[in-house]
Amino acid sequence: MDYNSFKLRQFSFLLQNALVTVLLYGIHKFILTYFLQDITMFYPLWHMYLFHFVITTIFYTVLNYRYSSGHRNVFTTFMIATFLKMGLAILFLLPLILSDFSNKQPDIFNFFIGYFFYLFFEVFVLTKLLKK
Repeated sequence: MDYNSFKLRQFSFLLQNALVTVLLYGIHKFILTYFLQDITMFYPLWHMYLFHFVITTIFYTVLNYRYSSGHRNVFTTFMIATFLKMGLAILFLLPLILSDFSNKQPDIFNFFIGYFFYLFFEVFVLTKLLKK
């Protein structure tokens, strides 16, 4: 296993993931604060972005580890991780879904905005990894 390239890719990804998170969160928070201030949400927006950041970091770490261990076919691992991420997203939203909260649509919509941006980011990073 090549630990140096693993660490270098991991550090680069963490920087990119942190920048994407801060940028997306800032834009999303700005839009909600200045254009949709009347909406009451079940989850704070930062909970959603923390969830996406942590899950994306864990999945990339697994992909990076498998790639560094000599498994060049990480696409299967990515697909499994994507299905697992879908399940974790449902688990994350389950308290909202089962609650008596009156207006659930804004929370679900805001969650999946981030979900799809992070999915795009994951695919982008994976294609960079596979091009090597």
